This record gives sequence, structure tokens and C-alpha cells, in this order.
Amino acid sequence: MMSRAVPVVAALAALSGCGGPQDELQAWMEQQKREVQPRVVPLDPPKTFNPQAYVAADGVDPFSVQKLSVALKQEARQPNSLIAAELNRRREPLEAYPLDSMTMVGSVSRQGRQYALLRVDNLLYQVKVGDYLGQNYGRITRITETEVSLREIVQDAAGEWIERTSSLQLQEKTQ
Repeated sequence: MMSRAVPVVAALAALSGCGGPQDELQAWMEQQKREVQPRVVPLDPPKTFNPQAYVAADGVDPFSVQKLSVALKQEARQPNSLIAAELNRRREPLEAYPLDSMTMVGSVSRQGRQYALLRVDNLLYQVKVGDYLGQNYGRITRITETEVSLREIVQDAAGEWIERTSSLQLQEKTQ
């Protein structure tokens, strides 16, 4: 019985120390409340919302089949000369690959003509001025020892076909 009473008495003594006078703590808290002034920035008043009526619902649907068919008929009547010639010719093997998958690894001059050596899918291709490569109707316009220049036909943001120039640079062997 005595062995049970000792821990109980020790626990009661410890708890009695926690419940002592707290007047000093309360006085400090009151002093802090009086001294500290809050700094609150006033909020901006809310903006008024003016609802607008949706008037585009009465317009032509841009995705209508009728509008698309009219646009296709108009384009068929007036084909762009840039793309029309490209669509009627036979495609070359290197047109199946994007330009960023091709690497220029060298150049060769034979009988006064410049040829470039391109690596595509671990195969080596020999190309000359006038050959086509890339997926944007790219045609080689110039070959130097360090670069293959070509003109591509791409669509701009408005859907018009335009020409742009691109190039493949000679890649140094990295090992």
C-alpha cells in the first residue's frame, strides 16, 4: 500500500506547483495589450462589376461545317503557288524525317559539285543542292563545308504558306 501512495503523492506535489499564483503573468499580458498598437492597412473598396451581354452568340459559328466547306472550295480555286508545286511532285526519302533528327557529319566535293553527308537513324546519306529533306518541304539551296542551307515552306499563324530558311550545321564528333 505504501508503494502505491508514494507515486500518487509525488504526482500531486508536481501538479500543485503548476497551479500557483499567476498574477504576475496576467499583469504582463495586460501591459503588452496596452502597449502594442495593431497596424492594419485598410482594404481597397471592391470594384463594381458591370455585366455585359454576350453578343457573339448571334454570329457565325467558326466551327460550322458550312464555313469549312466554303473555305476549302475557295482554297481549291486559288491554290497557293508555293505549296501547289510541292504537292504534285514525288516525295524523297529524307522528307520522312524532321530536320532535328538529321546531323551533318561532313561534305565532299566531286567533279565540281558539293555534296553533304547527313546521318539519319544511324544511316549515312549523300545530298546535293536541289534535294529535298525535312517535313516542311525543305529544298537544299546551298552546301558549304560546314553548313547545309535550305528553304522550307510552312504555314504562318494566319494559315498562309510562307518560305523560311533553315540550316544544318556541321556537328563535331563528341567522344
